[in-house]
Amino acid sequence: MADRGGSALSLPDDCPAHPDPILALNQMGSFDWDLDAGLFHMDAQAHEVFDLRPDEYDGDPESLGIRVPIAEGRRLDTLVAQAIKDGSENYGAYFRLRRRDGTLRWTHTQGYIRRDETGRPRRIIGIVRDATRELSDTEARSEQAAQDAARREQTNVVQLTTAALAHARTVQDVIDVLKDTHGLTHLGATSLVMGLAEAGRIRLVAEGPAGSFVPGTLVTGIEEPYPMSEVVRTLTPRFIESPQEFAERYPILWPNITDLKITAAAYLPLIVQGRPIGAMGLLYNDRQSFAPEERNVLVALGSSIAQSMQRAMFYEQEKDLATNLQQAMLPRTIPSVRGADIAVRYRAGTTSGSLGRDIGGDWYDLIPLPGGRVGAVIGDVQGHDAHAAAVMGQLRIVLRAYAAEGHTPGAVMARASVFLHELDTDRFATCLYAEVDLSTGVVQVVRAGHIDPLLRHPDGSCRRAPVEGGLPLGLSAEFGRLDYPVSTVELDPGTTLLLCTDGLVEQPGIDLDDGIQILVALIADGPHDVRDLADHLIEVAEERGGDDDVALLLLRRRGLDTPHSGGRLQQHVAPGDPEALTVARHLIRAAVRTWGAGARADEIELVADELITNVLVHTEGAAVVTLRVLTGGERRLRVEVEDASSALPRRRDAGESGVTGRGLLLVDLLTDAWGVEARGRGKCVWCEFLVPGGD
Repeated sequence: MADRGGSALSLPDDCPAHPDPILALNQMGSFDWDLDAGLFHMDAQAHEVFDLRPDEYDGDPESLGIRVPIAEGRRLDTLVAQAIKDGSENYGAYFRLRRRDGTLRWTHTQGYIRRDETGRPRRIIGIVRDATRELSDTEARSEQAAQDAARREQTNVVQLTTAALAHARTVQDVIDVLKDTHGLTHLGATSLVMGLAEAGRIRLVAEGPAGSFVPGTLVTGIEEPYPMSEVVRTLTPRFIESPQEFAERYPILWPNITDLKITAAAYLPLIVQGRPIGAMGLLYNDRQSFAPEERNVLVALGSSIAQSMQRAMFYEQEKDLATNLQQAMLPRTIPSVRGADIAVRYRAGTTSGSLGRDIGGDWYDLIPLPGGRVGAVIGDVQGHDAHAAAVMGQLRIVLRAYAAEGHTPGAVMARASVFLHELDTDRFATCLYAEVDLSTGVVQVVRAGHIDPLLRHPDGSCRRAPVEGGLPLGLSAEFGRLDYPVSTVELDPGTTLLLCTDGLVEQPGIDLDDGIQILVALIADGPHDVRDLADHLIEVAEERGGDDDVALLLLRRRGLDTPHSGGRLQQHVAPGDPEALTVARHLIRAAVRTWGAGARADEIELVADELITNVLVHTEGAAVVTLRVLTGGERRLRVEVEDASSALPRRRDAGESGVTGRGLLLVDLLTDAWGVEARGRGKCVWCEFLVPGGD
């Protein structure tokens, strides 16, 4: 070590070679080196520094070789020669002396080069002093600084790891954080193993690096002689500081890991609230011991990892429960529907909030109805929790029940809203119910605060089908607005009806209308098959991520093989519901036109209306009207109106001023055949119309 700078001590050119009080006070010796004479004069303090008696030194610098090791002497000679050659005024250096007892001591010297007027060096005066304590203190400070830096680095790794673990939601997330380059590898660990305690056994959940798995350790008993079993059993960490110690303590495990060149290991129990949930092992190949501070850091890290692991385990348990609950609430299977291709999909959101929140109230349903009709439902209950899923399940059941009872779409929605209002919950729901007649292609749609359906045509084009709507379910009953208007949409063969929840539409920074337009373009460019299209839309939703759930239902009407043969339409008309009668008239007219009987549409509609009105007026019950196309011989269209009354209709003549009594006369006049049949608990009035065949 060399110091080429100046000294705080200023010595005059004619400094005498005898003890100076200031130098002696600071335990420094002085020297005067006459370069011309080659003599090196030292004072008494300098003799003491060199551990020489006056009679042992004759002034010849060479005689100092008995105290200065050869390598140190050469280094000093080179240093002095370089300073003289460079024209320096001084030099300084640390060197080692071998004292009389053979010990080596650090010494410091500072020399001042004096030159004549020509620049020739004539004299060097300077000081020497014992620097052992100084360098020891410096070395100790350096060592302490290195230890402090290492401790700060370890603490920083713990802090970074703990911060990363705060975002870990699953057990695999925790493992990934620990294996990451910013994880425990910064502590110098070569390999990581981790196991979770389950019913008296330890199940290995992580091991690394690749190829380090020990056969037979995937599941081990807590009583078996393995390190992780021991720390779980004793709740005490184990620090192994040599291969010999490892081999002695764990003779079964050691032969299987000798290829990893392990020199030390730390096994830590993962303890939460005094109960072990597992263990973690850190293996090293460049460490021989663990300082107390390092042990404390590792134990603290183990505690943080245990808390994160417990939280992740709770999350996975709650997620499984929530997922199972939601799967139980959704339809287990979707019935096949003659004349339609159906595809349904569900994607859970990825809410980053509390545990178990990857569940929502989105649902879909498909309800087979009489007469070749089918009800399609899509809905979304407010919230993302198990309560939302429970409300969703109840709503799905009552909607299915109301639809199967034969209520009109508007009545189905109104009754569901009243049900949700009376359910004693603060949740509301948006919903869309579409009743599809696959024989005619007529779709009756009711919307309760939900987004509009979409239609994809056979040529691939897609458009939004605007539907008049009402308030969300639960709110309409609260505000006394139970009117849900019914809109009609025609579904041509090959056209697909798409119902979805807003999770497929909403995107951050994009308003709802723009989101629907993006979805429309996505559908238009998507696959033709409804199942492939559904998969494609869900894949896009997965790529976007997002917190909201996605429920999706696609129904594609197939082209009928015999479009004018075997057609059938059935509609339930409830008493006291003028809207239902209006809808029935519309459906009858649409069906008659679709079946190629448009020439007699007015007659058929008038007769059906008369028969339905008779039921509503005279029986005070509901009417079920059925239209069918009969083939075989002459092609006929049959109208049947059923009710629950056993009283048979009577034909009577009306007076000139009478307003009733002409119904059956009208039926007899306009139809080609009619009659009455008993139907169990009620009767059926039927009539037939001859209609031309052809397309």
